[in-house]
Amino acid sequence: MDFLEYSAKPAGKRGTIEVITGSMFSGKTEELIRRLRRAQFAGLKVEIFKPSVDTRYSETRVVSHDDKSIVSTPVDNASSILLLSGDVDVVAIDEAQFFDNSIVDVCNSLADNGTRVLVAGLDMDFKGNPFGPMPALIAIAEFVTKVHAICVRCGNLAQYSFRKSEEAQVVLLGEKNLYEPLCRHCYNKASKK
Repeated sequence: MDFLEYSAKPAGKRGTIEVITGSMFSGKTEELIRRLRRAQFAGLKVEIFKPSVDTRYSETRVVSHDDKSIVSTPVDNASSILLLSGDVDVVAIDEAQFFDNSIVDVCNSLADNGTRVLVAGLDMDFKGNPFGPMPALIAIAEFVTKVHAICVRCGNLAQYSFRKSEEAQVVLLGEKNLYEPLCRHCYNKASKK
C-alpha cells in the first residue's frame, strides 16, 4: 500500500472536550466564536447552544462583549443539547456555568460519540468561588484555555469578576454596569469595603 492510498483513509471521528474559561470581559465568547468559525471554514457541521436564561444581548445569538456574534440555539437544560445536536462535528456551549452538573455528562456523551465539544464559561462567581459545573468540566477536558481580562483599576491581568452591587444571589446577569474585571490585589481590596 503506498502513502497516498493509506493517507486517504479516514482516521475516524475522535471526540474531545475543550474548555475556555476566565473572568468576565476576558474574551471567552470571542475565542469560542473564533474556533467555531474556523471549524465552519473547514467544512465541519457545527451547532452552538446557550442557556435560555442568557438574554443580555440577544435571545438567539451568542454575542461577545466586542459585538462578535453567531447564531445559537437557546436551551432550558443540558439534556436538550443531546436531543438537538444531531449529526454535527462540533458542538459549542456558551455560558456553561449557568447549567447544572448534568452538562458534564452531556459533554462526555458527545465527546465519547466522536464530537468535538467546545465549552466556554466563568470559572469563578463574583465571590471568587468555583462556579457551578465549571470545575468538573475543566477536570474532564482534554484542553483548557484560561483567558484573562485587564484589571480596570491597575492594569494588571484580571481573573476576578467583581460585582459592584450588593445583590447576594450567585446568578445575576449584568454587564459593565454590574461587574468589573479585577486582579487579585484589587479584588481583595474592593471586597473588604
